Amino acid sequence: MTEVAAIAAIAAPFAPDAAAAAPPATALAPTSFEALLTSGLQGVEAKAARSDALVRQFAIDGSVPLHQVTIALEETRIAVELAMQMRARLVEGYRELMNMQL
Repeated sequence: MTEVAAIAAIAAPFAPDAAAAAPPATALAPTSFEALLTSGLQGVEAKAARSDALVRQFAIDGSVPLHQVTIALEETRIAVELAMQMRARLVEGYRELMNMQL
């Protein structure tokens, strides 16, 4: 669960509205696993949308520097790769639970 919180914290500054995208998790207000997972995936989606917008702007008029587009694309690639690894771990954990003998 701490990995999901870390992803949400990393993705929060890149969301279109950083304050509304991922409220900080505190010890006083426990956050559900669903909320953490949703905010993490929304952060990945926001990164993808941002990099897509930068690529379009670069292709149309070239007003965005190439290095900025490349960095945004790499950030998105890493975020998607991390999300896929988390999905694989969640599926693996689910399968282990389903294969347990009762």
